[in-house]
Amino acid sequence: MNWDYMLFGIVPYIFVAIAVVGTIWRYTTNRYTWSSLSSEFLENKVLFFGSFPWHFGIILILIAHIIILFIPSALLAWNAVPARLYILEVAGLILGFLALVGLILFIYRRLTDSRVRAQTSSWDVLVLIVLLIQVVTGLANAIMYKWGSNWMAGSASPWFLSLWTLDPQVDYIANLPLVTKIHIFNAFVFILLIPFTRFVHFLAFWNPLTYMTRPYQIQRHYDRNAKTENIRQYK
Repeated sequence: MNWDYMLFGIVPYIFVAIAVVGTIWRYTTNRYTWSSLSSEFLENKVLFFGSFPWHFGIILILIAHIIILFIPSALLAWNAVPARLYILEVAGLILGFLALVGLILFIYRRLTDSRVRAQTSSWDVLVLIVLLIQVVTGLANAIMYKWGSNWMAGSASPWFLSLWTLDPQVDYIANLPLVTKIHIFNAFVFILLIPFTRFVHFLAFWNPLTYMTRPYQIQRHYDRNAKTENIRQYK
């Protein structure tokens, strides 16, 4: 058994199984930690400027990846016209840099604000490392290897779909560049960590109506020198 088959033919099933069981366990036993712990009341300015480019970039990139993996024929049909291929590649690169800018601002905020840093756990650090690896390797693929959307549809998509049939065809990605393999494997690390970190709040994306209509969270801030308490409401 070679390393390619181990990492891309066996480990994905193990990571996904742990993530599914762990997510169900966390939701049934401690669902009040399901949301990401808000630190907006500690520092809001950098968070505000980092949140938009991060979420805008990463969500659109994720949607593009889903289309490529599950409907590669649609992507190849779009890319059949060179102008559309150029537009897609440039747009993907811009979105990647947007996500990187937002992530860097998040890291800067964690490192420089003492109150936010005091609330940062080792899990939070791991989350930022995994996200940074994913974004950097994604950008590296886009910059170093042209027309990535085409060869992703021709190589990564057949391998990914073969996982669903329980017959992993690792040969499709065995000869891909190392940075591409790191990008793919790190995506499964992301899945593995979902139930154990703040990654779990990412699942709220799949149920936006419930997330948007949930009750406000009431946070009470007490000032020893004030005569009254300050109450804030957050979504």
